[in-house]
Formats: sequence, C-alpha cells, structure tokens
Amino acid sequence: MSRPLIGTRHLVRHALRRDRIILPLWIVLLSVMPATTAGTYEQLYPTQAERAGLTAAMGNNPSITLLYGPAFDLSTAGGFLAWRLMGFMAVLIGLMAIFTVTRHTRAEEDTGRGELLGSTVVGRFAMLTAGVIVAGGASVLIGVLQALLLLGSGVAVPGAWAFGLSVAGAGLVFTAIAAVAVQLAEYSRTANGMASAALGIAFLLRGIGDSSEATWLSWLSPIGWTQQIRAFAGERWWVLGLVLAATLVIGAVGYALLPRRDFDAGLVPTRPGPAAAATGLRSPLALAWRLHRGSLLGWSIAFAVSGVLMGSIAGGITDIIGDSAQAREIFARMGGSEGMIQAFLAAMTGMFGAIAAIYGVQATLRMRAEEVGYRAEPLLATRVSRLGWTGSHLVFAFLGTALVMVLAGVGVGLAHGLRVDDVGGTIGEVLTGTLAQLPAVWLIVGIATALFGLWPKYSVAAWGVLAVAVLITMFGPAVQLPQLLMDISPFTHVPKLPGAEFTAAPLVWLTALAALALGAGLTAFRRRDVG
Repeated sequence: MSRPLIGTRHLVRHALRRDRIILPLWIVLLSVMPATTAGTYEQLYPTQAERAGLTAAMGNNPSITLLYGPAFDLSTAGGFLAWRLMGFMAVLIGLMAIFTVTRHTRAEEDTGRGELLGSTVVGRFAMLTAGVIVAGGASVLIGVLQALLLLGSGVAVPGAWAFGLSVAGAGLVFTAIAAVAVQLAEYSRTANGMASAALGIAFLLRGIGDSSEATWLSWLSPIGWTQQIRAFAGERWWVLGLVLAATLVIGAVGYALLPRRDFDAGLVPTRPGPAAAATGLRSPLALAWRLHRGSLLGWSIAFAVSGVLMGSIAGGITDIIGDSAQAREIFARMGGSEGMIQAFLAAMTGMFGAIAAIYGVQATLRMRAEEVGYRAEPLLATRVSRLGWTGSHLVFAFLGTALVMVLAGVGVGLAHGLRVDDVGGTIGEVLTGTLAQLPAVWLIVGIATALFGLWPKYSVAAWGVLAVAVLITMFGPAVQLPQLLMDISPFTHVPKLPGAEFTAAPLVWLTALAALALGAGLTAFRRRDVG
C-alpha cells in the first residue's frame, strides 16, 4: 500500500475509546503520586540536622542504593523525592507503555480484530503507529502533569521539569522496546513477557551498577538514565538526549521488523505442540495451568527476590528514619508497632499484600480475556461446566496469591533472620504477617469475580477498586488521611504483624465478604450469556 500510515488517526481514536477507563487511571495515579509525596518531606525531616543524618546514612548504605538508586541530594524535598520515587516511577510508566502498545497491536491480532481492521483502508504501519502514539502520548502527558503538580508543591522549577521529563523519557524508551517485542512474539502474552523481562533486566542493571564499583552498568539501563539526569541535584539535561536517541533507534528497529513478518505471526515462532494432549492435560484445570503458569512463575520470582531485598535492608531502617519523630509516627501507623524494625516489617507485609492483589486481579480477569477472545464459548459448549471452568481459573487467583505471599514472607524472614542470627523465629513472624494479608487480597479478588459475573463489560473496574485500596494503603499513612478514608481499604483492617497483637475478627469478616462477593459472581455467571 502506497500510504502505510493511512487510518492511523481513526485507530488512535479507537484505542483511546477502548482505554477510556484504564488509561486515565494510569495517568491520574502516576501524575499525582510525586506531588503528594513531596509534601511529606518537611513533616518527616523538619530540621537540618535530621536531613544531614539522612544524607549520611543513605550515602553509605549499598542495600538501600540497590533498591532506590543513588541519593544525590537529600537536603531538599525535591532531592528526596527524586531518590525515593524516580526508579519506581520509571518501572510503573514502563509497564503502562508495554501493556498499552501490546494491547493495541499483538492483542488485536490475537483476537482477530486486527485482521478485520486490516481488510479496510488501513496502512501496514497504522496499527503499530497508533499504539505507539497512545502509549508515548500518555507517557509525555504523565511527565508534564507530574512537573506541573510538583511546581504547585513549591519545589525548584528546573528539578520539577527534569523529574517529569525523566519519567516521560522512561515511558518513551519502553514504548519503543514494546514496539520491537510485538514483532518478535507470536502472541500478546509472550510480547508482554519479553518487554517486561527487558524492564526487569534494566532495573537489575541499575541496581547492581549503583550499589557496586561497576557504575558503568547503570548507563546500560534506561531506568539508570532517568536517575542520572539528577533532578533537583544539578540537572544534567544532556542525558535526555541519550533517552531520545535510544527511543528513536529502538523504535526504528520495531518499524523495520514489521514488514518482515506475516500478519498474526511473530519473527520468533512458538514451538508446535504434540497433535494430541497427554491424559493429564485433558481437563479445564490443566488448560488453566498452561495459561497461568508463565505469569505465576514471574510473579513468584519477583516476590521472592523483593522479599530478600526488603529483608536485607530491614536492619538499617533506623538509619533511614533517624531521629525524626514524624517518620517514626508514620511507620508506626503503617506497621502498628513502636519498634521500628517490626513496624517496617509489618509495613512491608502490607505492601506485599497490596501488590499480590494485582496478580489476583490479573488472574481473575483472565476469564474475561478468554470470553471476549471467543475461546471460552467453544469450551463451555462441551461437557465442561461453567463452575468447573471458572474454578480452574480462580484457583490460581486465590492459591496463587497465597503462594507469592509465602515466598515474600520466607524471603523477608530469611534475609533479616540471617542478619540477626534468628532465621527460624524471624521467618515464622514475618510469614504470619504475610499470610494475615490474604483475606484482604481475596476480598479484592472476590470483587473482581463479582464484576466479571454481574457486569462483565465493566470487569476492568476491578483495577480501579484495587488502585484505590493500594493508594490508601501505601500513601494514606504518609499524608495522614482521616481514619474514615483509611477504612475504605481492606488492608487497613489487617493486624499489623509482626509487632501488633493478632486479632482474628477482622480476618474472619474480610474472608466472609470475599466469599460473599465470590458467590455473587459465580451465581451471576451461571445465569448470564457468554460473549
């Protein structure tokens, strides 16, 4: 076709309409998070002595540097903000870009919509360009909004723009990486896995480079570039040129690869399976295992590694907090204990619970993806019952979240136990704390199931429910939200273990609510049409 981009404008409008719920959620959450955190710095470290102590402690702590990156200047609110959030912002916006590009390219081909669109007046590069425009545009919008909101909080103007542009740059780089991954992979899930693996490697390179003498490794990572711009610490604007150059080069590779593959196929073909399935694979549960195993494995590794990292820095948490009474109060609210290390461990179990709920919602909404992909209906036309099919998927949503929480608890307990010479006792305490989070996690999963059964078109609203709970859990104590708002999140009602007194009552009624939501969803699904 002589006009390879024809139809791009219409596809962009189509993509924005399809993402009218999930994309605004990403934009709002990522945009407001830095500004809300900036306001807490003055409360946490009100005196110069406390700020000097924080700088001295962080500059010599490789474990903290591995997690957050180098602390260039902690004497200002902006410098603290850049150190504390920049790396995580880059990871989150990278995930947003990867999922967005894949959803509007390879996923469209998987479902057959891409072929239908391709039969109209649509250019060869139009679909990829639309995905890139939506993901890249959202990244730039998030960066600009972050800068403007930070300016409203009173931080330095150059630093605010450096922060926003750095985050936007990370989004652009991973948009380009996703554009390459969707050419290589045969299915959208594989493309997401490839691009997410690149994101994980980038985070690892940044962490190893910043916490060792091999600092050059940080310069191989797009996440490292965002921090090396040094927002609020003598900005190095030229690094933005490196970000843009990488975006253009990697994106050009994606466009060059596109004409070299067949439609609905990747350059790296998947290995064909046997003609007939083994006896052990001829069941709904076996099929669900095949669909969920890659995701479950990835989340399990991430929780185990994160647990070890968090456990390794638990002993140094008093260095981070220093003499700040406000910081001690916030950790006490998050952890429910006067002992700082126990409060930190309890806060980490809460954070792991909130993140485990992300996997739970993802596993639950897999049923909706199978339904709209027209794969559920042929299956349910056989002897497979609806309850059997939903149960085979939900077992991963419920037991999978239990598995990752166990791995996180063991990881934290093992790493911290080795430092304090009490591995057995520490693992037991932390594991109890992580398992206590499960009723709250399962309530979120139950709500997602209820949405799937009752209002399938609005299943994606489960992400909104989760986002509200996670935001309240992670940032509510820092901004000192009223207790009435804190109570909205199910994680607020979980006993803050280890350290606090164990109480079974909230766990019982959280489990009961989860069972109620689950029952409502399953009952509704049995009675509604599929498709």
